[in-house]
Amino acid sequence: MNRRTVIKNLALVVGGAVLLPSCLRKDGTSYVQLKHIALDSDQQQLIADVADTIIPKTTTPGAKDLNLPAFVLKMIDDCYGKKDQEAFLKGLSAFNDLVKSKYNKAFADLDAKEREAVLTGIENANKPKAGATPARRFKPQKAANADPVLAFYWTVKQQTIFGYTTSQYFMTKQIFYDMIPGRYNVHYPVSKLKLA
Repeated sequence: MNRRTVIKNLALVVGGAVLLPSCLRKDGTSYVQLKHIALDSDQQQLIADVADTIIPKTTTPGAKDLNLPAFVLKMIDDCYGKKDQEAFLKGLSAFNDLVKSKYNKAFADLDAKEREAVLTGIENANKPKAGATPARRFKPQKAANADPVLAFYWTVKQQTIFGYTTSQYFMTKQIFYDMIPGRYNVHYPVSKLKLA
């Protein structure tokens, strides 16, 4: 082997080892690099905790196991407009303030029951009263325009559920995948057909 190639490869390995710690967070998990919105690692961890509260780990993998927080962040960064991204960031800080004012600690420091209580409280506070809406389905996105916390919550919830239901795990392990949904049976007797 050529000595120059070995030295060059060694320099790349050493450079990568030096840069690697700057790409990791305090707890050792990496965070997502975003182009259009600026979030620090604590804010990304908050989104991960909210997503993991929505889809917790049970006998099936949770949101963090399926890397759904990264999916949520990439969808918001790549697919949402500037106005929606700003509403999301405003809602993120309002959500953080709401949790701190209610529990006197951060969302990450709450136990599972308290996290669920926060999210169900947000969801239940914005549901329509009985008989107040017509028979059509309630759309929380309409109410989210007025409340930044609700905008943040529904954005994270919708993208988490979307990411879960389109994940490889869900599509291969949770639902039955039939490549050809309707089979053509050539040997079906004509006498069983009901002709008008």
